[in-house]
Amino acid sequence: MYLNYYLDADNNRVYTLKKTAPDGRPTFSAHPSRFSPEDKYSAQRIRIKRRFNMLLTQQPPVQY
Repeated sequence: MYLNYYLDADNNRVYTLKKTAPDGRPTFSAHPSRFSPEDKYSAQRIRIKRRFNMLLTQQPPVQY
């Protein structure tokens, strides 16, 4: 069994083991995506993010 969640009326996560929410909508997986250190396409993803200025190092600093 996998842990799932759905969003309630206040946009809070409600965790469940069911595949559908009480209103009939499908639930979302509460587990993160799998990570592989042998990722074949990481260089291409980084290249695309660099091209479109989406890397975190290309963003303006966060002001606190």
